[in-house]
Amino acid sequence: MPEKRVRLVVGLGNPGTDYANTRHNAGFLVVDEMAAAWAISIHQKKFNVELGRGRVNGIETILVKPQAYMNKSGLPVRQVGDYFKIPYRDMLVIHDDIDLEFGRLKIKEKGGHGGHNGVRSLIDALGEDAFVRLRVGVGRSGNEGNVVNHVLGTFNQQERALFEKVIKRARDAVETILCEGAKEGMNRFNDRRIHISS
Repeated sequence: MPEKRVRLVVGLGNPGTDYANTRHNAGFLVVDEMAAAWAISIHQKKFNVELGRGRVNGIETILVKPQAYMNKSGLPVRQVGDYFKIPYRDMLVIHDDIDLEFGRLKIKEKGGHGGHNGVRSLIDALGEDAFVRLRVGVGRSGNEGNVVNHVLGTFNQQERALFEKVIKRARDAVETILCEGAKEGMNRFNDRRIHISS
């Protein structure tokens, strides 16, 4: 029997067309993929987020894309969670990670921000780190001093072909977490790379 509690799935990114297809918007891209897969419209606006409500394999789920910039995304997410009375343990946050190899996913149940401004903003706003996060690996550029340009840059053709597969796999990871729990998600999806040929 499906659980009755509502889950909150938050994709982190930056609003606006200038950032739409950048590495930093991996969270938005996964939420968009979820919305398409489960016919959930995410065009409702509330608390400076875009959101939509629907069911994922019978699990009532709210998909959220904060419309504040990444480093200010915590407060809008907290307001949505409080409004719908969703405990933070029932929140799943999806974000890019430069410290994770391009093409890899990693699920964590809690932890620090790891230098990610969006996750830092969330922890600051929520006052705790007890939410599940799905890290989407975007890797680092060859130039260590060029981190900002890397995460705000777009994909080349080869990277884009791979990343489309990564996003679909991330969607599957989200579905597994929602329906079977974070630990099952870790067992299935952590530390497995996706190659262009796969």
